[in-house]
Amino acid sequence: MIESFNPPNVWAPFGAFSMGVVQGEGRTLYLKGQVSLDPAGEVVGQDDMQAQVGQTLSNISAVLAHVGGTMADVVSLTQYVTDIEAFMASGAVRKQFFAEPYPVTTTVEVSRLYDPRLMVEITAIAEIPRDRFRHPNKP
Repeated sequence: MIESFNPPNVWAPFGAFSMGVVQGEGRTLYLKGQVSLDPAGEVVGQDDMQAQVGQTLSNISAVLAHVGGTMADVVSLTQYVTDIEAFMASGAVRKQFFAEPYPVTTTVEVSRLYDPRLMVEITAIAEIPRDRFRHPNKP
């Protein structure tokens, strides 16, 4: 189970994130940065940050589900965005994927991603309880 915390002597979170998260006894999963690609490798939501955030988080959810995880198992996100203002306006999309306790997050604006049509890349760390974890390479 995840326990989030927001120390009273640090600024209060203003969005869907926590200052710290503690979790234990599970399997730690480090996810490669996901972008807004569909299963065929085509960009979803060109020029639409909200659509790209939604597809990117859907991809993260699919990777987690493959090994028995859920978005509630995510403890940390690092988000690379090409337009920080557009990303900040996509909070409602994030809330479709996350509930309290929110994962800790870091968001960095970058000049571009590997494909200029992409606006966001998100990498995640999750801890999946052992009783739900399914090894990815075993039937």
